[in-house]
Amino acid sequence: MKRKASFKQSQHKWKIKLFAALLLVFSFSTLVLLETQYSRIKALASLSPTFVQKPKIAFLFIARNRLPLDLVWDAFFQGDKENTFSIFVHSRPGFLFNKATTRSVYFLNRQVNDSIQVDWGEASMILAERILLQNALVDPSNERFVFLSDSCIPLYNFSYTYDYIMSTSTSFVDSFADTKEGRYNPTMHPVIPVQNWRKGSQWVVLTRKHAEVIVKDDAVFPMFQWHCKRKSLPEFWRDHPIPTDTSKEHNCIPDEHYVQTLLAQEGLEEEITRRSLTHTSWDLSSSKDRERRGWHPVTYKLADAIPKLIRSIKDIDNIYYETEYRREWCTSKGKPSTCFLFARKFSRPAALRLLNMSALGVSNGAN
Repeated sequence: MKRKASFKQSQHKWKIKLFAALLLVFSFSTLVLLETQYSRIKALASLSPTFVQKPKIAFLFIARNRLPLDLVWDAFFQGDKENTFSIFVHSRPGFLFNKATTRSVYFLNRQVNDSIQVDWGEASMILAERILLQNALVDPSNERFVFLSDSCIPLYNFSYTYDYIMSTSTSFVDSFADTKEGRYNPTMHPVIPVQNWRKGSQWVVLTRKHAEVIVKDDAVFPMFQWHCKRKSLPEFWRDHPIPTDTSKEHNCIPDEHYVQTLLAQEGLEEEITRRSLTHTSWDLSSSKDRERRGWHPVTYKLADAIPKLIRSIKDIDNIYYETEYRREWCTSKGKPSTCFLFARKFSRPAALRLLNMSALGVSNGAN
């Protein structure tokens, strides 16, 4: 009887040991399997591409107050599906872009908070440009910086514009030797030699490198503040003292010279495409409208807003620079292309009429 009980007790212990052994084997196998699966997932994760933010274009608007063409730009920005742009607006100090001042969600709260009062033909214009760049450079994803006025319109959809700008590593800076006008002030010579003096449109497109050069500049900018001033014309005498001898004045418009001269001064002209992407009409000699003559470019009004006008701008494929005897044939991705992506100056009625006529091609899928 004792032998039988001992046998049962021994059999019970053997079952417990067997169960423990099986449990140990199962646990070990499970651990090995989990480790294998983890290694496999880790390997696959290392092979799969990680999300990388595509380079963004910062659109930098210089405005008096609100943006009258915000609905045109609203249609343009709707074409972006990958979050590849940012917006910064320099308006008068204290002006806010809210639901009462803009009808586009893209411009809500996009004003820079350190804006200044800007006067045409003064160094305050290039200071405003530097302020916009300082704000836009905070975002490391911003790799191109496009300056636009409050009267600019886009000529193409967002996708075409993005590809055009990002397809080259250069900045687009309208720049040519200023040999005909007496804008250069010899007082600048110790810092800015005359051979580096350039002229061009302020509506430039900059790479991040060139944007940083402008923001960090502490030599050329002061020269412009001190020695580059517009000539005192009668239309401005109510705001400025009448000069004793206007013949000694240098009619220098800072925003038409600063970026171009600074990049020449820094030896960076090989890194720019020397043309603007913004079309402006300055040929006013044939205009019969006295209001359209002067120092400012023509403003396209409602009657001007027809598809033929936009087609004529899009058809421009070269630019001639008389002072350098240079013709700039426009290319994109190594092929002949249109020269301009933007155009100015457009009144609000004219721009909205073109938008309603679908003449601008800003909607997604239209060029």
